[in-house]
Amino acid sequence: MTTLLETTVIPEITGEERADRLNAAGAAWSDRIDNNRSSAKLTYRVEGVGEGAVATRLRAGKHEFVIDEPAALAGDDVAASPVEYALGALIGCQVVVYRLYAQVLGIKVDNVRVTAEGDLDAARLLGKDPSVRPGFSDVRLHIELDGPETQERYEQLRDAVDVNCPVLDLFANVTPVSVTVAKA
Repeated sequence: MTTLLETTVIPEITGEERADRLNAAGAAWSDRIDNNRSSAKLTYRVEGVGEGAVATRLRAGKHEFVIDEPAALAGDDVAASPVEYALGALIGCQVVVYRLYAQVLGIKVDNVRVTAEGDLDAARLLGKDPSVRPGFSDVRLHIELDGPETQERYEQLRDAVDVNCPVLDLFANVTPVSVTVAKA
């Protein structure tokens, strides 16, 4: 089986190159928003279709990926589960926002490593206990930052990330969702 890690090549980049890219992107977005406030409003779209037992093949722009479930939940276990992808999305957003705000605040960070754990009670999913939440009851993030700064500076960075990370906001706050269903 080929994994995403085997097929996805992430280019090596120096700290200086990363800083240049973050500064250029930040300046471009800042100018764009200053010139037209509505340009900050983005819409993301992902489409998916069911395959196999319970897997889903998804397309996001030019990227394609698969979500599945382990055998215990009727899946073929060919990919991570939806809740694992949700935690992965949270981790990915945290890394981006840590890098971005480290640059903005002038806080030196050499490496960012994030671990996410989420507790989920499957009794609701399986129709056994309607009193429990179907989603995560608790999510824990552990952030490891390598670099020369003090713990206090990294706490300052964490405060900035906590109030500005879009996916953390999805986990921490109610987001309106509308659902329609149509016969194909």
